[in-house]
Amino acid sequence: MKNHRKVLTLHVAGRTGFVNITEDVAAAVRESGIQEGLCLVNSMHITSSVFINDEESGLKQDYLRWLEQLAPFNAGNDPAQGGYLHNRTGEDNGDAHHKRQVMGREVVIAITEGHLDFGTWEQVFYGEFDGRRDKRILIKVIGE
Repeated sequence: MKNHRKVLTLHVAGRTGFVNITEDVAAAVRESGIQEGLCLVNSMHITSSVFINDEESGLKQDYLRWLEQLAPFNAGNDPAQGGYLHNRTGEDNGDAHHKRQVMGREVVIAITEGHLDFGTWEQVFYGEFDGRRDKRILIKVIGE
């Protein structure tokens, strides 16, 4: 069995956002030379995610709105007022940890005949919930 490892570094200028990384993942699969196997893609940070969905701007805006309703950034530090206990550490990203938990850490994609074996409309996205600094994404390809 062969394996290939590639690390992407992304810098999302805003606090939140989504980046389509499908072509980066496909390039890693091509570089690997693996024809049949699996590709793991995961965020290496606890305030960001990797997920598969449709490349549609309204959907991405809906996700951001929905996540903000689930875990609002401005909840503050006072747990009695609905704030995040985590923020008492001096951080302000308690919401980002919750958003990452909902959106997930990683995806695994089948490789068939040297290509990502997607369903219709599926693409790979990086989700950032505490941006403005470099973050890493691991791509690990294994197979024959």
